[in-house]
Amino acid sequence: MPKALLCIKTNLYSAKEVLQELEACDEVQEAFMVTGEYDIIAKVEGETFDDLVDIINRRIRNLTQVREILSMLMIDSKKPAQEQENGVIVV
Repeated sequence: MPKALLCIKTNLYSAKEVLQELEACDEVQEAFMVTGEYDIIAKVEGETFDDLVDIINRRIRNLTQVREILSMLMIDSKKPAQEQENGVIVV
């Protein structure tokens, strides 16, 4: 399934509102308010590439308080190394 990371700029003092709207969207796997140039980072997944583009362009970009989105398609991922704690693998 195709995935993307989105860097989202919101209108002034609207990040919390946009974060709540993103959390209600099933295709958003994770979303975080952050500091810096962008207000929110979100991980989004679609069934197909076209579906992913549609989610980004029609659902997320059209949220009223969203000013700008930088989309980055994920092409590879690596899970963090598993740690052992008293002989038990912690995931």
